[in-house]
Amino acid sequence: MADATMHVNIVASDHPVWSGDAKSVTIPAYSGGMGILPGHEPVLTVIREGDLVVVDPSGARHSFEVTDGFISFDSNKLTVVIESARSISNQKLDESGIG
Repeated sequence: MADATMHVNIVASDHPVWSGDAKSVTIPAYSGGMGILPGHEPVLTVIREGDLVVVDPSGARHSFEVTDGFISFDSNKLTVVIESARSISNQKLDESGIG
């Protein structure tokens, strides 16, 4: 299960932001930070302004500063809909999962 991935699609109100497979996604949920992993139970939640981080299958970390929106996760597909997003930085994690 360590190699499991989910499909992620991040869209802003005026453009696509990022799409691809991921090992994990951390979102700024309205009630606090939330992590989504492959196989997570279905969820629909509101997100607030903050940092959204995607870790792709190669270990690369894609970070975005996002504004209000929502996420929907079901059947290993995560959709993130936000008002706007700005790429912060991308870096590769080492084997321990630390950048």
